[in-house]
Amino acid sequence: MTISPGDTLPTANLLHIGAEGPEPVDLGTRFKGRKVVIFGLPGAFTRTCSAAHVPSFIRTKAGFEAKGVDDIICVAVNDPFVMHAWGESSGAHAAGLTFLADAGAEFTKAIGMDFTAPAVGFYDRSVRYALYAEDGVVKVLHREESPGVCEASAGEALLEAI
Repeated sequence: MTISPGDTLPTANLLHIGAEGPEPVDLGTRFKGRKVVIFGLPGAFTRTCSAAHVPSFIRTKAGFEAKGVDDIICVAVNDPFVMHAWGESSGAHAAGLTFLADAGAEFTKAIGMDFTAPAVGFYDRSVRYALYAEDGVVKVLHREESPGVCEASAGEALLEAI
């Protein structure tokens, strides 16, 4: 079942690179009492993700902050080392975005945003989406119909919707 506005985001542990290497990030704790934006995408370093999706949230970060958003989180079904390297090389970390690895696709599957495309080597990957949640409750959700398109899920479209 795909998550919808009004639904509570599931608790899950994603991964990021800390001072000692991979560390779990408890999403339930991260969401509690906070306004967050989460955008999911098919994969680190892929064309549309790198050229359009991530840059759209870098461009709009100040606008989200002005609306009280505490955190902008990029989630992809990749390992935490790849997500860390991508966050660094894309300028997203310097801009203040959080990159989290959903290595086993548990969170992605729990919110119904997974897909598989064997022809391009994608198994249990995330569709392209963006959502806004308050205290773990989804308020706005934008999902793309095609993984190669970044319009409804772009930072500008989500910012306008909240």
